[in-house]
Amino acid sequence: MNQFTLSIIAFIGGVCLAAQGGLNAHLGVLLKHPLLASVIAFLSSSIIAIVLTFFVLSTKHIPSLTELKQIPPYLWFAGGLFSVLGISLYYYTIPKLGISTMISLGLCGQLVFSVIAGHFGWLNLPVEPITLKKIIGISAMIAGILLVNHK
Repeated sequence: MNQFTLSIIAFIGGVCLAAQGGLNAHLGVLLKHPLLASVIAFLSSSIIAIVLTFFVLSTKHIPSLTELKQIPPYLWFAGGLFSVLGISLYYYTIPKLGISTMISLGLCGQLVFSVIAGHFGWLNLPVEPITLKKIIGISAMIAGILLVNHK
């Protein structure tokens, strides 16, 4: 796949995350508990992912028991922990801050962390040194957040 197609797919992914954040934040308000909305969202996501996995794995490599045993134990749970924390915080703050404020701040947090994590190669990521362009980009994003959220 070329860079343009991948960029469009990434953009659509961002739209989907903003939409699910708004929908599930509303669910949390109606249920009067954002963590319960997270449980429902993750349960329905799990069911959908399991069904889709069966369709995809039927034509792809299925990991062997030996391959599964080589995966460090923390990787089975750490991503889920951060996912629940991040998504639950979205559901909690969207009704209080508004979706554009929450998404802009959330994206800023993602960008800042990803630049730092990439610079140091954290989480087994490829090393991508912090450059002046990246610092300018983060600064521009922060300026954009201030403009988007200025009353």
